[in-house]
Amino acid sequence: MVWENILKDFIYLWAVIDPIGSIPVFIAVTSGTSAAVQRQIAFRAILTAAIVLIVFILGGQILLDALEIPLAAFQIAGGLVLFLFALTMIFGESKPEVEIEESHKVDVHQSKAIFPLAIPSIASPGAMMAVVLITDNHRFDFSQQLISSLTMLTVLLITLAFLLLAGPIQRVIGDSGASVVSRIGGLILASVAVDSVLSGIRTYFDI
Repeated sequence: MVWENILKDFIYLWAVIDPIGSIPVFIAVTSGTSAAVQRQIAFRAILTAAIVLIVFILGGQILLDALEIPLAAFQIAGGLVLFLFALTMIFGESKPEVEIEESHKVDVHQSKAIFPLAIPSIASPGAMMAVVLITDNHRFDFSQQLISSLTMLTVLLITLAFLLLAGPIQRVIGDSGASVVSRIGGLILASVAVDSVLSGIRTYFDI
C-alpha cells in the first residue's frame, strides 16, 4: 500500500513537473554559455523550484485552515485547475514551445535560472497545487507527508540530472520528442485531476 501511494505521488508529480519538457527550455536559456555556467543555472533552478514547492507544502495547509476552506472544496478546485492545466499540455502549445518563447523575452539582467526555468517550467502552478494536495494535514499523517515531500525532491533530482544531460537527451529525442512526452504527461495529469475531483465530491457530500 505504501509503495502504491509512493508510485502514485511519483507519477502525479512527474506529470506536473514534467522533467523532460524542461530540457528544451534549459537549452534555450543556456544557449551560448559555458558548461560551467550551464551547471550553475541547472543547480540554481532546481534549488529555487525546491524552495518554492517546500514553501507551498509548509504554508499551503495553514492558508487553507486560516480561510476555513474544507479540503474537499480545495480538492475539487485543485482538480479542476489541474485538469485545465492538463488540457493546455494536450491540446495547446506544448510546454517546451511556450516556455522557449518566454525565455527569449527575459531581460538580460534577470536570472534565467529563476524565470522561465525554475518558475514556471519546473515549479509550475500545477506543481504548486499538487504538493498541497498530496501533503494535506487532514488526510495524511507526518510520515506520509514526509514521504510525499521526499518523492517530490526525488523528481526534482531526476529533473536536475536531465538538465545536466540536456545536450545528449535533446539530440536523441529532439524538440518533437519532448513535445510528445509533454502531451502524454498531460493525459496522465488529466486522469489524476478527474480522480481528485471525484474524490472531493465524495468527501464533500459524504457519499
